[in-house]
Amino acid sequence: MKNLARRLRDTGIRDLYVHSGPLEHDGTLPKSAYPKARWLIAAVHRDLPGVRVQAWLGDKLATESPDGLRLENAATRAAVVRSTREILATGFEGAHFDLEPLHSGDRNYLSLLDDLRRVTRDHDALLSVAAHQIDPVPAFHSFWGATTGHPKWWSQSFFGQVARRVDQIAVMSYDTMQPLQSLYGGYVAQQTALALEVTPQGTDLLMGLPFYHENRFGHWAHAETVPAAVRGVRLGLSRTDADRARFGVALYVDFAATEADWTAYEKDWVR
Repeated sequence: MKNLARRLRDTGIRDLYVHSGPLEHDGTLPKSAYPKARWLIAAVHRDLPGVRVQAWLGDKLATESPDGLRLENAATRAAVVRSTREILATGFEGAHFDLEPLHSGDRNYLSLLDDLRRVTRDHDALLSVAAHQIDPVPAFHSFWGATTGHPKWWSQSFFGQVARRVDQIAVMSYDTMQPLQSLYGGYVAQQTALALEVTPQGTDLLMGLPFYHENRFGHWAHAETVPAAVRGVRLGLSRTDADRARFGVALYVDFAATEADWTAYEKDWVR
């Protein structure tokens, strides 16, 4: 805990997302998944005053394969709500959901968010979600889904519907298939602008920074860098809503980060 506190102190970080799952495919969450939650929350409050601790809850959705959590099942959604109520009772200050692959226009997801919002408000906690990228051109998710079976993007309209139902929305602005830093930075600038256009002023909007290094289809480590992402975020923000208050970046993910990632974040974003 002391090492974590030293790392995060004076970085401007306000939220810490603690992996507390994953959810079971039926929406339940065993208490054995977060046995030391109360201890961790107390330690963060002691060593990092002002930093909120959120439970990071995720699962694979059965949208592109038979295996996974099914949002169309009302009993499953109800179980997710119960699991959220139980984990918030341990003292977490928010529940952050990362459910993938989530297809654009999913009405069952919107229904789940409505139910979850009532629970988080009852606990004076945040409802936070990880969001897919927005169509770089209109309806591109439909074309990509028809040709690959994986729609990947959300329509801008659906993104706005999600953003209006939550307290905080974090765009997963990585795994973009961009081969160069310049192209990646431009893509992030566009994503930032598209998200700003439809996110209410009262909702925290966070743009993801790639704190990991992999080379695979969809992600080139030499292109998707922290400096390129920050340049894109700053450009999109300055062009679209330079005075927006509820805006920031989300660092994904701490256990894969290098010193160079942290240095770039502190140099290019914090200072």
